[in-house]
Amino acid sequence: MVSPLVIPRLVIAAPGSGAGKTTVATGLMAALAGRGLRVSGHKVGPDYIDPTYHALATGRPGRNLDVMLCGAGRIGPLFAHGAAGAQVAVIEGAMGLFDGVAAPGADQEPDHASTAQVARLLDAPVVLVVDASGVGRSVAALVAGFAGFDRRVRLAGVILNRVGSVRHRDLLTEALGAVGVPVFGAVPRDAAVHTPSRHLGLVPAAERAGAAGVAVERLGGLLAASVDLDGLLRLAGSAPPLRVRAWDPAAAVVDQPVPGVGVGWGRPVRVVVAGGPAFTFGYAEHTELLTAAGAQVLTVDPTCEETLPAGTDALVIGGGFPEEHVGALAANHRLRGEVAALGRRGAPLVAECAGLLYLGRSLDGAAMCGVLGCDAAMGPRLTLGYRRAVAATGSVLMAAGTVVHAHEFHRTGLTVPRAALPGAVAWQVDLPGAPARRSRPSRPSRAAGTVAEGFVHGGVHASYLHLHWAGVPGLVPRLVAAAAAARPGRAVRCGEDDEREVSAR
Repeated sequence: MVSPLVIPRLVIAAPGSGAGKTTVATGLMAALAGRGLRVSGHKVGPDYIDPTYHALATGRPGRNLDVMLCGAGRIGPLFAHGAAGAQVAVIEGAMGLFDGVAAPGADQEPDHASTAQVARLLDAPVVLVVDASGVGRSVAALVAGFAGFDRRVRLAGVILNRVGSVRHRDLLTEALGAVGVPVFGAVPRDAAVHTPSRHLGLVPAAERAGAAGVAVERLGGLLAASVDLDGLLRLAGSAPPLRVRAWDPAAAVVDQPVPGVGVGWGRPVRVVVAGGPAFTFGYAEHTELLTAAGAQVLTVDPTCEETLPAGTDALVIGGGFPEEHVGALAANHRLRGEVAALGRRGAPLVAECAGLLYLGRSLDGAAMCGVLGCDAAMGPRLTLGYRRAVAATGSVLMAAGTVVHAHEFHRTGLTVPRAALPGAVAWQVDLPGAPARRSRPSRPSRAAGTVAEGFVHGGVHASYLHLHWAGVPGLVPRLVAAAAAARPGRAVRCGEDDEREVSAR
């Protein structure tokens, strides 16, 4: 029997993108933390950037709640895990409250993977952030429509953002009072708390050093002065107990054993994760899963650290903005050589998006690691969206035929000379309706309605697709086992579907 979990919580949503959800949610987290409360920050969807600001505001890892990548059944458990020990949780939504990604005819809610679905799964009250610039009494019609659209979602109040004056605030508040929707605050326009953006959204906090901390502190002060914190805390406390069992990385690893894991390893397997300003995209659960599987997790900053940690058995290079730091990455000749040597040895090199670019020969004309024979360049168009993919080749991550849901988010494209095709295809990716692939695939598609994506070569698995490892059972134990097997003097065994042996050098 699952014991009820009492976690005060609320969802910060909006009618659409650009209303100021991140400003309000991050500022609210900082304001509550400024009162001495333990605050847990969460983000709906695959966004890696907003949680970096949540982490600054709360002093805890920012967490994502993604129905597509992890499944609806894991949302409650992942939330309970991330919010453990917190006194209040703030969940920032994505896009508009009811904007989902359900495919036509699919056996899903029409707002599948939306903020509204996450609010229902967590039985959490919703506060709607409304951009008040350029609107008067019409705000009441907008909010009344959202309040009545789906009665399973408890829209409990509004925070008005970008309010022009006291008179403007009073007009909006009076209009909303007429439709029975409480106003929990009115945030004035304030250019001093602007967060800079670029081609893929906000600039990650890790790239702004002290400036990000100052911005979050100002946001906390702004929200503390302009919203009813006591009222919002009472609202969060009105959320009923959750009857879920918290997600446990150790249980997730034990539940998905891989033959050979933990047998004859000697010292712990050392998995190095790329970090620093160029590689800021990652989920906290990945490190937790690696640790639970028996690995020692270390980090390296490829923009400035010249060597891999001693005894590196595997390297994980996630997403980020290498195009913004291409000079520093290219200048670090020694580390690029060590990464290439690790790949030649057959050790696992797992690369997502930015990591794929780093393992290639060049990025915007600057030399990268050369593990893969492809060149990357920034382009004018954005490739963005969830993807359903099937593993085309057995690898250090999974067996051939494994089905996953992933996310793709980049403005780069690859050029792959046919003579330099690096190994086998990693994925066959379903096309989302009309053709949406704007980057050149690694080789022609082998199935109608799909495109080939990414590379598998020895211990290398590199692709544009981002995965949430909590949603792919068995991935982490398999990766750790492959890292142990690829140590010098041992053979590489990627799995029963792909049992080639490679001499370790």
